[in-house]
Amino acid sequence: MSDDNLSILTLIINASFLVQAVMTVLFVASVMSWVMIVQRGMFLSQAQIHFRAFEDTFWSGVDLAELYQELTDKAKEMGLSDGIENVFRAGFREFNRLAQSDRADPEAVMEGADRAMRVALSREDEKLSANLPFLANVASVSPYIGLFGTVWGIMDTVRGLGMMQQATLAAVAPGISEALIPTAMGLFAAIPAVIAYNRYAAKAEAISTGYDTFADEFSSILHRQVYAR
Repeated sequence: MSDDNLSILTLIINASFLVQAVMTVLFVASVMSWVMIVQRGMFLSQAQIHFRAFEDTFWSGVDLAELYQELTDKAKEMGLSDGIENVFRAGFREFNRLAQSDRADPEAVMEGADRAMRVALSREDEKLSANLPFLANVASVSPYIGLFGTVWGIMDTVRGLGMMQQATLAAVAPGISEALIPTAMGLFAAIPAVIAYNRYAAKAEAISTGYDTFADEFSSILHRQVYAR
């Protein structure tokens, strides 16, 4: 029994079609999950940095109208705006629109501003949690897909042994080794996915909670302004 006969590449090439299909599915899932792990990690880190920077600016005593105009110009120039900036702009825009009327009801003004911020918060929550369900699916399903490939490979090996007059370790080892590869690939795909999912889900929840807290604090500021008129 030579080492060449048990090399990973040789075992994959000699595997049955179904086992190869299982390994292909797991390989694609692993690659996609790693792409999303990197992308989500960068996105959430940037969201956290932008949130802290915005809070520093907001609580520095800057004029809210000037801040709104600056962020609006920035969004038009860059063609996009994300994170807490969208929540602030949505609430302040609706607040100004409703408060411009001389007969504006303070309660209606606040309800409109709060509703606009809730919609913006919902959209930002969707952005924070994007692709996390895929990582959760890879983490939960990959081991079972790998196990299916292993079971099928062992079944093929056992059927092959039935045709032999004398079973030896040299005859059994390649089939068993081939059958165990899908399980190893399933674990290789699942372990990073579950670690990333748990970490990113907690991080997204923390950022979302920060957004909610800011929205409540900003609503209190607008409440004082509208009732001071």
